[in-house]
Amino acid sequence: MKRSKRYRELLKKIDKTKQYTLDEAIKLLPELKSAKFDESVEATYVLNVNPKFADQNIRGVISLPHGTGKTVKVLVFAKGEKAQEAKDAGADYVGAEELIDKIAKEGFLDFDVAIATPDMMRFVGKIARILGPRKLMPNPKAGTVTMDVEKAVKDFKAGKIEYRVDKTGVIHTIVGKVSFKPEDLKENILALTEAILKARPASVKGTYLKKMYLALTMSPAIRINVQDLTKK
Repeated sequence: MKRSKRYRELLKKIDKTKQYTLDEAIKLLPELKSAKFDESVEATYVLNVNPKFADQNIRGVISLPHGTGKTVKVLVFAKGEKAQEAKDAGADYVGAEELIDKIAKEGFLDFDVAIATPDMMRFVGKIARILGPRKLMPNPKAGTVTMDVEKAVKDFKAGKIEYRVDKTGVIHTIVGKVSFKPEDLKENILALTEAILKARPASVKGTYLKKMYLALTMSPAIRINVQDLTKK
């Protein structure tokens, strides 16, 4: 793939033969900023798992200590009192069957998290093929199928994130913004890393966390020394 001149210039700032410590990588990130907006910091974890096996389909949620810095749009499938509860909690979109129809017929997907009360799931199931591939399908394991709508909305608005492996065994998620204080970014990354390490399946033999990378929205990736990371 042909890279832009800007991207090639950024590549020169990264030693591709080196595995950086977390502190070194965080210090380097601001030098890779090239966009006019406040770029997100993205973490990629390459795991020695096979998601085809249920116990190795790593998935969970975590409230990052300092949030993601991103304005999260939350949609809630609910009726009656629970719908009002969602609105009061700050949900961006709230509805029932009419909202499901809007997604199905109009392709409406302008949201980052979808939450549903348990009674709504039989209706939400009709759009599983739309929400599933985009990682937007409500799920009890992710805390997005719940009767405590108020808490769920507030948690995700405050920086709670879901992490999960893709079909290749890779977890990719946002851990903050390049404008974050280095110590805050480090705290977020260590919290997520600890959660992923704790989720190690008993059936995995040998090395679990194979590789880890940090990058900005528009930058090349920095490879992190996994041994240094897991000693923190």
